Amino acid sequence: MRSTTIGIEFLTELFRSITERGRKRGRAPRKSREQDYGALFDALLARRGEATSLALAEDILASWSIIGAEQRRNFLQTMAHRFGADKDRLRSAIAAYGLNETDDTAQQIYRAAEPQRQEIIRRLNMPFSGTATLVEMRGFLLDLLQDNRELAGLDADFLHLFSAWFNRGFLVLRRIDWSTSATILEKVIRYEAVHKIDGWDDLRRRLEPSDRRCFAFFHPQLLDEPLIFVEVALTNEIPRSIGSLLAPERKSIDVESVSTAVFYSISNTQRGLAGVSFGDFLIKQVVEELRRDLPKIATFVTLSPIPGFSTWVTRELRSPAGLLDERTREALIVLSGDGWSPDVSIPNSLEQPLLRAAATYLLQAKSADGLPLDAVARFHLRNGASVERLNFGADLSKRGMNQAFGLMVNYFYDLDQIEGNHEAFSSTGKIIASSPVRKLLR
Repeated sequence: MRSTTIGIEFLTELFRSITERGRKRGRAPRKSREQDYGALFDALLARRGEATSLALAEDILASWSIIGAEQRRNFLQTMAHRFGADKDRLRSAIAAYGLNETDDTAQQIYRAAEPQRQEIIRRLNMPFSGTATLVEMRGFLLDLLQDNRELAGLDADFLHLFSAWFNRGFLVLRRIDWSTSATILEKVIRYEAVHKIDGWDDLRRRLEPSDRRCFAFFHPQLLDEPLIFVEVALTNEIPRSIGSLLAPERKSIDVESVSTAVFYSISNTQRGLAGVSFGDFLIKQVVEELRRDLPKIATFVTLSPIPGFSTWVTRELRSPAGLLDERTREALIVLSGDGWSPDVSIPNSLEQPLLRAAATYLLQAKSADGLPLDAVARFHLRNGASVERLNFGADLSKRGMNQAFGLMVNYFYDLDQIEGNHEAFSSTGKIIASSPVRKLLR
């Protein structure tokens, strides 16, 4: 065992010394390291030796970690503007293909069309810290995009590469429980995006009882960073409120008797991985894990927020024409303008009008691309779920009242219908919903 340890230490030290020698040979002048990112990127692309390329990539990543916001903007703008595709090379490749349409000339177009910045990103990914820094880098880039649309091409390059680097084949599903390292548990508290975790005691109530589960996807280069995690409650019925699942005084139940698995919170943790889809794989694999461990579970549902609902209702009530029928509009007018705040409870008389409005929102309100307005609905419907039930007074927290007047929705994952539902939604936009939900539209 000791000889193995000595061998690892020797190899580590050898690699470090090689990298350091490469750094000394490949280091750019101080002035250009601080002011001319183009020179740094040119040098990175020109390096052929792995040690010097690795050393320079480490220097560039280290520089990114200490520079301010304005310098980071310049860093990304340089990459976007100066390191696109070689247009002359691309024109030549297209001309060659026009004269001789072969696989080889087609490949020449493919290679010529690739922006140089993709190779820069690949080389920056070589150091051990590369992947984490690049994910952070894209998160900063996303914040710039709204006012800097010229960076959209660079964002597309990041997304293209991340979609390959973070595909399902590289991800590892791990269960998170109370014995998981404190480093990861702290991140679960920090990253929880649906129902805030109020400290360690609250986290323990979500992880330690036998009728609670939490699973996350990890990447080999980000071992202590959950990429996405889902919290699961094991129950004997489909819940109508989040309070019944998260109440501090709740009594746990015998897991051998449970029949239902409830996905009540799904949180993406890395801003820089926005647009990289692995949530659908997570749910499907967690279903398989639960079925293997607890074969009596036959029902898989969510208890999900409806984050855009109140904004849509307010807009509908202020519009002379919209999807809401006149009866619903008249009942809900009190919720528009300054007549209501999230601190005021919703009267029971508004239950049916709100449920009708929510059914309209989830089943009929569409964005310009023809998809449901609600992002959570898009996610679950694309994964093959159906709209099972709408729940009045399900989330009375300030956030729940603010985003959906306290309503939540159960999406149902019928294992025999998932593929058919997915195909119907993907090909025609058809939304599968239960009879009670559809009746609300009549």
